Amino acid sequence: MSCPICKRETDPQYRPFCSKRCADIDLGNWLKGSYSIPSDSPEDIEKAEEEAQAAQKWQH
Repeated sequence: MSCPICKRETDPQYRPFCSKRCADIDLGNWLKGSYSIPSDSPEDIEKAEEEAQAAQKWQH
């Protein structure tokens, strides 16, 4: 099995990762919301649009 972050061989201590560094990178991706499940639900689309509009207002 290879590390999902860097593709090196996994270390049993950090499985499925090769190191603490790659495990921390993965955790950071989860916390930033980089991972998501696609949805076609109208409610999810509306919520995403509202969040995008709020983010744009916050940036200006």
